[in-house]
Amino acid sequence: MHWKKSDLLFLPVGGSEEIGMNANLYHYKDKWILIDLGISFPDETDLGIDVLLPDFEFIKSLGDDFLGIFLTHGHEDHIGAIPYYADDINCPIWGTSFTMALLKES
Repeated sequence: MHWKKSDLLFLPVGGSEEIGMNANLYHYKDKWILIDLGISFPDETDLGIDVLLPDFEFIKSLGDDFLGIFLTHGHEDHIGAIPYYADDINCPIWGTSFTMALLKES
């Protein structure tokens, strides 16, 4: 995919067509931010799977162009994947005091 530095891009990396696993990337001037990083839970078709996670590989590949993660609120489908990717997250995480307190408890 080719885009201009000044293009505003929306890239869903999880959950955009369902309830849960919210994770959406936005691009502008060669920088990226992520809104939420949540989990989802399997249904009866996902035998042996406990949690569904967004794909974090592209986010990791952004390097210094990835500015941080904004958390909209503290529900698991918006913050629940952060503990799973904690070792790979090297950026600021922003949220309300309440949301950040919930995150610290997970």
